[in-house]
Amino acid sequence: MATLKADIVRWGTELGFQQVGISDIDLADAELRLTDWLADGCHGVMHYMQKHGKKRSRPERLIPGTLRIISARMDYLPRNQENADKLLDHDSIAYVSRYALGRDYHKVLRRRLQKLATRIEQHIGDYGYRVFVDSAPVLEKPLAEKAGIGWIGKHTNIINQKAGSWFFLGELYTDLPLPVDDKATAHCGTCRECIDICPTDAIVVPYKLDARRCISYLTIELRESIPIEFRKAIGNRIYGCDDCQLCCPWNKFAEPTGEDDFAPRHGLDAAELSELFSWSEAEWLERTAGSAIRRIGYESWLRNIAVALGNARTTAVIISTLESRLDSDSELVVEHINWALAQHQNRDTSVKENTDV
Repeated sequence: MATLKADIVRWGTELGFQQVGISDIDLADAELRLTDWLADGCHGVMHYMQKHGKKRSRPERLIPGTLRIISARMDYLPRNQENADKLLDHDSIAYVSRYALGRDYHKVLRRRLQKLATRIEQHIGDYGYRVFVDSAPVLEKPLAEKAGIGWIGKHTNIINQKAGSWFFLGELYTDLPLPVDDKATAHCGTCRECIDICPTDAIVVPYKLDARRCISYLTIELRESIPIEFRKAIGNRIYGCDDCQLCCPWNKFAEPTGEDDFAPRHGLDAAELSELFSWSEAEWLERTAGSAIRRIGYESWLRNIAVALGNARTTAVIISTLESRLDSDSELVVEHINWALAQHQNRDTSVKENTDV
C-alpha cells in the first residue's frame, strides 16, 4: 500500500495536480462545526447543505465501503493577474472571481481524477472508488486539511504554506486501505486581514463564515432579490468575491497556473460593465459555454451587473446602459435597475447640493 500510495501521488502530478494527499474518513470534529453552522442558519438558501443528513460528514454513508479519501489540488490563478486587487470597486470595469474566468473547473478536475482512478485500476485491477468535484455532499475542506493539502484559514478557505489558496479541490473516495498523510497545521497566527477586508463582514468570527452576508453567496447562490443592505458593498463584483484571498499574506507564494483551460475567456478579467450588460441572452449563452458562470442563469447575471452599475461612476453611458433594459420581462432585473438608477440620481443631487452651497 505504501508503494501504491507513492505511485498515486506521482501519477497525480503527471496528470496536472500540484498535490495529492490521503486521509481517513473520521470527520467527527468537522461534523460538529457543520451542525452548529447549520443551526445558526449560516447556509441561507443552500438547503442542500443539510438535506443529506450525515452523509456529508460520514463518507462511508455516502459511499459504503469507503476507507480512504484521496484529495487533490489544482492551482487556478491565471497568469497576469498580479494586479487583480486594483480592479476591486473599479468605477466601470466588472470584477469576476478569478476561479470563474476560464473553463468550468468541475469538468477539468473530474476528467483528471477519473484518469487517476483508471490508472490505479490498470495497475491493481478492480477496486471501489467514486470521483467527486463539488458534485455530492462532501466536506472537501476538512478532508483536504486531514490529507495535508493545507489548513482551513480564518476565511474558511484552504491555505497551503507553500502555495497560498488559489486552487481547486477534488476527491476520490476509495476502499483501498492506503497510508494516510499527517493533518496540516494552521499558520494564520494573529493575522486577521481577511476578516477586516471583507466588504460585508461575512467572516463573523475567525473560521466562521455567514454565507448570507458573503458576496459569493449573494451573487451566485441567491436567486432572489439581493438585500439592499449589501448592494453598495458589492461594488463591481458581479460573480463571486476574492477579497479575502487577495489580501492573504500566504498568497505571495501562489504560482500562476499552467492550465490553459483556466485562462480568461472573452476578456472577463477586465470587461466593461456596460458591455457585459448589453449581452443578449443568446450572446451570454454562447460566451459562458463551458464556464462555471453558466450556473447562475441570465437573469441573475443581469441582476448582479445592475447592482454593479449602480455602484459605478455616474456617466451618461452608465445611465443609458441601465435604462436600456427597463423594459425587461424580469421583475427582479427591473427592481435592481431602478435601485441602480436611484443611486445615480441621489449622487447627482448630492453633487448639485454641494455645488449650490
